Amino acid sequence: MLKVKKSRIQGTGLYTDRAIGARKKIGEYTGQIISVKEANKRAKQAKRIAIIQLSDKQAIDGGVNGGPFQFINHSCEPNVFTRIAYGRAEFYTMRKIKAGEELTCDYGYSYHEGQLPCRCGSPKCRKFI
Repeated sequence: MLKVKKSRIQGTGLYTDRAIGARKKIGEYTGQIISVKEANKRAKQAKRIAIIQLSDKQAIDGGVNGGPFQFINHSCEPNVFTRIAYGRAEFYTMRKIKAGEELTCDYGYSYHEGQLPCRCGSPKCRKFI
């Protein structure tokens, strides 16, 4: 169902090869569980950041043994949202998604600290992540 391929937004993106209904769970973020302190250290050294913070103590580094959700790109007008609960990060559709559409989520707070120019192309773009 999920395909990783070149993105028009940035580098590599995550796509679906079939239509998905609104408000459907599509998967879970996986990778190495690390401390927030370690996450901050890795984010400063990384070329590509694939880290989701689960709490004030724990994070998941999807760049280490992670699955396809490490490639979900940011959009200021996303079609997917992230639910963080019980030590997990799950992804759900916000609306119906067409086959072949790139999956995107709003990163919200990120390790880019509002300094990375946004490339989502949305009319509602905030210009920085």
